[in-house]
This record gives sequence, structure tokens and C-alpha cells, in this order.
Amino acid sequence: MGKWLVHTLLIFTCFLSYAQKTKVSGIVVDAVNGDTLPFVNIYFQDTKIGTTSDLEGKYVLESYYAADTLVASFVGYRTFKQKIQKDIAQEVVIKMLPADEDLPELVVLPNDENPAHPILRKIIKNKEINNREKLAFYEYEVYNKIELDLNNITEEFTQSKAFKKFDFIFENIDSTGDKTYLPVFMSESISDFYYRKDPKSEKEYIKATKVSGVSNESVSQFTGDMYQKVNVYENFLPVFGKNFVSPISDRGLNYYKYYLMDSVFIDKYWCYEMQFIPKRKGELTVEGTMWVNDTTYAIKYIEGKISKDANINFVNELTVSQTFEQVKDEVWMLTKDELLVDFEVADRAMGFYGRKTTSYRDFKINEPKDEEFYSGVENIFVNDSAQDYAEEFWEENRHEELTDNQKGVYHMIDTLEDLPIINTYIDFIQTVTTGYWVIGKVELGPLYSSWSYNAVEGNRFRFGMRTSNDFSKMIELSGYGAYGLIDKEFKYGLGTRFFITKKPRRLVQLVYKHDVEQVGMSSNAYNNTSIVTFLRRNPYNKLVFNTEYRINYFREWFPGFSSELLLRNSTFSPLGITQFNQLHSDGTVTPQVSLTATEVAFNTRFAYNEEFLSGEFERISLGTKYPVISMTYTYGIPNLLGSKYEYHKARLSFNHKLPMGIFGTFKYQFEVGKIFGKAPYPLLEVHNGNETWNYNETAFNMMNILEFVSDEYISFKAHQHFDGLFLNKIPLIRKLMWREVVTLTGVYGRLSKKNIDLMELPSYTTTLQQKPYLEMAAGIENIFKFLRVDVLWRMTYLDNEYDGIKVSRIGIRGKLQFDF
Repeated sequence: MGKWLVHTLLIFTCFLSYAQKTKVSGIVVDAVNGDTLPFVNIYFQDTKIGTTSDLEGKYVLESYYAADTLVASFVGYRTFKQKIQKDIAQEVVIKMLPADEDLPELVVLPNDENPAHPILRKIIKNKEINNREKLAFYEYEVYNKIELDLNNITEEFTQSKAFKKFDFIFENIDSTGDKTYLPVFMSESISDFYYRKDPKSEKEYIKATKVSGVSNESVSQFTGDMYQKVNVYENFLPVFGKNFVSPISDRGLNYYKYYLMDSVFIDKYWCYEMQFIPKRKGELTVEGTMWVNDTTYAIKYIEGKISKDANINFVNELTVSQTFEQVKDEVWMLTKDELLVDFEVADRAMGFYGRKTTSYRDFKINEPKDEEFYSGVENIFVNDSAQDYAEEFWEENRHEELTDNQKGVYHMIDTLEDLPIINTYIDFIQTVTTGYWVIGKVELGPLYSSWSYNAVEGNRFRFGMRTSNDFSKMIELSGYGAYGLIDKEFKYGLGTRFFITKKPRRLVQLVYKHDVEQVGMSSNAYNNTSIVTFLRRNPYNKLVFNTEYRINYFREWFPGFSSELLLRNSTFSPLGITQFNQLHSDGTVTPQVSLTATEVAFNTRFAYNEEFLSGEFERISLGTKYPVISMTYTYGIPNLLGSKYEYHKARLSFNHKLPMGIFGTFKYQFEVGKIFGKAPYPLLEVHNGNETWNYNETAFNMMNILEFVSDEYISFKAHQHFDGLFLNKIPLIRKLMWREVVTLTGVYGRLSKKNIDLMELPSYTTTLQQKPYLEMAAGIENIFKFLRVDVLWRMTYLDNEYDGIKVSRIGIRGKLQFDF
């Protein structure tokens, strides 16, 4: 028995010494354009030994039982075959040739059904069960890490003289695929997240946050788990304002082809491996792989990458991967979420990677808190000491260890802030985006209003300035002066604004100005003192000289809900072709040199779940998926500071941006208003026309300024952005990545006799008594990625005249806009 065992072991050892492993590795590329190809099937000929290429096109295939031929196949490409050497390790670059013509559609008989389809139907059937949103309550701890990396870094850039004393920062350069990258921003946060289904409530308490190079507290709220969340169980995946069709959408078969690749154990779960690829080019779809549990049909792991020809700007690559775990019976929770975005403005230009890695642990399912805990509309809370934790805390509490490069980012950012070339670049970007040039404790601007033109002033030159954040972060002083070469009059303005408190936001503003204005120019329209005045269709001559004193108090009760109280005294004097002619009962008129109004106004604005990115004084709304409601009441005070008019104004408006899935985005605005009492036409509702060539979404673009006046009205504006739904299906047009948009706007109003009889309307002004004003438009967006052009049709009041010429029925407007 002993000899037999020894002989057997010797024979087995000899066999192992001669049975060498064959290993083939490499990358799969398109033979025509060199693009890497993911999910390509690679196997040894006449065997069942195979693999698929990963998202970067890389593969590794090894076996003791290899054949002498490597085979690769992929939909839309010819089969690749190449002889290999057995029993050694070797590299093979697989170059796939596109098929000469589209593959014929596969006719599937009932008994030959694609085996992936029954599995997909069961995934869809069980989505509601496996979606964590079905739970009544859940909570967990979140660790979120966000990293920004400069990529496409060239040797010429790293060798620049500007970096000569700081060349150590390039020690952190790494590479992904064919791109080198340098980490330049890092944020980490640890928070507790709480969810209640009915009524729905989400609360996140950010316990700790660490942000490199940024001291702005408002940034901390964006390092948590409430932003850029993707739920694969929903029919659409919202990413950068675009709605990508989920691979497990209820209508997934209309958009994807599915392939059952394998069944394997992942952790302790037996899973089906399924691949999905888009059926058509140009649509907002993804391609990738998912592993699905064979019992619950829950997603165990999914990885998807947007199609290279998807109609989205400035994104060269976007990859999402999610890992799920079964934490209780019938309860699958997301445990890791990774997002990688390669932003690229121009081909081969320097861009950057955005990486978001989120992990979840310490789950509690259906263990509710007290009712009061879920109350209130605020949903993000940042611990006052969130930024005060030392590195020891992070080493103990972060869910995963940082890489060596990531550890160096925090120190490197502090160094970069002292780098002159970086500061110059930041100052340039700030000047372009804000219009203000920062010089120490002073900011000059807005630069875009430095030169303008109108018929009264001629060429107008303006110089303005305000204090910067280096002067104070609680109080701002501002002022400007302007001079026209024709009227030779000096105009000016002074102002200040200061915080009482920043949390909550309580701000007081005082303004005095003595300047020329356009009658009826809405604050939402293009600035009438900017360079845009050179792009006008009609002479800029419906003007007034306004001397105004204003004080207003702003209070934010909680994010998204604010109120403002305003007291204003304005004296208007007519300029250009504007006239103030008082009407008398006998039909005669008396020209008025000026009119004065003193008003007190109260506004309340509610935008549920609206979030802001805040500077010290200015802030940018990041929007909300809910309607924005605004209510304003204004009282005209008689016999105060020269005013003799008493009136009441009430206005209610709704704004909403509504995702429409594959149909893009629908935006609408609805407004109703009424004025009680007697007031001259400049103090009534002067409907917002647009006499420039610029398209303005807040105006009626075929309506002239001061063409219509009302004291009660109802208006609407509706915009449907199709995001290329139709043009993406036209082969040649598809490459241009144009997007369709259609618009319908209208207003209906009346002007009471008491106000008609108070002041004579200009010859170019009328009312909306007869019928509504309507206009529609059809346009193309995303021309060269930044231009929108609309063709507009005016549908009513076609006989109105201006300066003896009938209004135009058809017009063309353009607009610069940047969007993903």
C-alpha cells in the first residue's frame, strides 16, 4: 500500500510538471478606429473555456486544457481567430473588424426564445420587492468619497517653467487606460441616513466631512449621499440632467439586447451573468453586465457604461457600478456605489475625471424613530464640528483606506493654492463667469455692462465696483457711475447689503440709483445696460430716468422657503419716445414731467427640497424636482414721499421642470395677477417683450416692449426639450448631436376703463381685451454644443404696428447655452 501511494504521487507529480498552463492576455480594440471594446466573448476554439473583455477592453484567459487557436466574437464584428502557443504566457491584441453590413435580425421562435428574456421578465416582475424603496423605514451609515483628477496631462505641461519649484506635485500622477491623471481635489464624508416611506421623508446627518482646498461650508452638504443618486430599479437613471433608460426598465426590451453569458457563484449567491447592449445608436442608454440572484431575481452586481454615441456633452466616459447584499430575508440593500466620469471639453484637451465612491453599512430595517424625527422639510444637516476631526478619526472611521496618491492630495492642494499659475487660472475663470475682476479687497464690474448703447445716451460707458470677500464676508459696499456721449448726463448708484445672520440667512439691502431704464424691462430679461443692447431689433428708445430709493429685508426660514419685505420710492421721468400724458374728462391731455410711486411689497417663495451652492453673498440654485411657487403682494402708498397713487397688486406664479423619461424635459411657467385701484400704465403689468435677437425663455420673444399692458392677466410658457429623441434616429444628423425643442407661450389680460382713462397709452401700446396673445417656436439646441436657434411664429395681434410697420409674424432668435 505504501509503495503504491509513493508511485502514485510520483506519477502525479510528473504529470503536473509537464501539464503547463496556457495564459493569454491583452486588449480588444476596434480595428478601424482603435476604440477599446468591452464585453467581447473570448475563448479557446472547440472548448468551453472563455471570458469577456472588461470595460476597458482588457482580458485574461488561462487554462491547462487550452487549444491552439484563440477566438473572439462580438455583435456587429467579424469573428477573430489567431493561432497561439500552448503552455506559455503571451499577449495578444485582438483587433476586431466591423461587419460589412448590419447583422440580420434574429427570428426567434417560441421554443427558441432568447434565454436572457425570461430572466429579464422575472427581474422586472420582482423589482418592487427588491427595491429598497418598498421598505417602510431604513437607516444606515454612509461613507462618501469624491475625487477630481486632471487628465490628459502632457509632458510639455509637467515640464512648464511655472511648475519648476513645484514639480513634486507630479509625483502623484497615475494612469487609467491611455490617460495619465493627477488628483487635485478630494472630499470625504461620513453620515447617517434615514428613510421613511409614508409620508416620504429622507434625512441625512453629516457627522464628519473633509474637503481639500475648500473652506465654503455650503460645499459640505454636497459631499453626502443625497446627490447624484442612481437607483437601478427605477425605469430611468437621472445623470447630469439626462434620463438614461435603465437596463431593467419595464420597457428594457425596446432599448436593449440581452445575452445570458454564464451562471456563477458571487459570494454565497448563485447568479446569472447577463450582458446588455443598446439596440440603437444615439439614445440615452448604457452597456454593461449584471449579475442576478437566481432565487430572488435581485441585482447582486451591475456595471454599466454610457454609449460613446450617447447625446450628452462634455462627457467622454461615464461608468456606474453597484453592489448589493441581502441584509435580511427579502431585503437587498446597496452596499457600494461607484461613479466614474471622464469630462472632456475638446478631443485630447486636458480634462478631468470625477470619481464618486460610496459605501453603506450598519443597516437597520423597519426600526422607526419617533414621528417628530421625520418631520420638517429640511433634509440635510451638517454637524457644526463636521470639519474639525483629525486624521486619527478618519483612519478609524472611513470605510476603506485611501490609496497613497489620495493621501497626498490634501497636502498637495494646500501647496497648489500658493502656485501663481493656479491662482491666475482661478482668477480668470471667476472673472469670466461672474463678470467681476477681483483686485484685493475690491471687485471691478460687472465688466459686461461697461459699454452699451441706446438712442438717448448714445454710447454709454459704465464703471462699477464692490468690496470683495477679503474686505468682509458680512457686509458689502457697491457703487457705479455711467456717462452717455449724446445726453452728456452722469448716472450713478450706491448700495450696500449686510447679513444680520447667515444661519438662518437674514440679509438687508439698501440701494440708491439715478439712472436710465427701459420701461417694462423685467428683471428676468437681458440687462438693458449690457453689451447685449447692440443686438437689438428695434431702436432702444422707450426709456425713463428713474431716481429710486430702496430697502429690502430677506429672510430664509429654511432651505427652499423664503420671504422678502421691500420698501421702494421711485420717480420716473420720460425719455426717448416715452410720454406721460394725463387724460382729462373732456378728452384733453396734460404732459407730466414725472410720476412718483411709493410701494411696500411682500414676497414669499416656496421651492421644496431646493438646494443652493452658496458664496458669501451670492448663491446659485441647483433647482428642485418640485414646483416652485411664488406669491407677491404690493401696496402703492398714496401721499408718501411724493406719491399720489393707491393700488394693490397680487401675483401668483408656478414654475416646474418635469423629467419626461425618453421624451426629455418639460418646463412650464404659469402666472396670474391682478391690480386693484387706479395706477398709470408704467405702474401696471407691462408684459415682458423682447426686442433683441437673443432668445429669452422668460419673455414673449415676438412681442415688442410696451406692446401690451394689463391690470389683470393670466399667462403661461411651456417648453418641451426632446434631447434628440427624433434627430438621433437620422444617421447623418445623429452625429451632430442636435436636440429638438418646441415652445408655446401665451397671455390673456384686460385693462379696466378707470386705468385707461388715467394716462394716455402710447401709440404703440394696446390691451389684450380681444383675445389671448400666442406665439410658438420650434428650435434646435446643442449646435456646436453651445448654440440654440429657434424659429418663432406669432399667432395673434398680427395687425399691430410699431413705427408704422406691422409686427413680424415669423422671427429667428438665437441663444448661447451650455448643457450636458
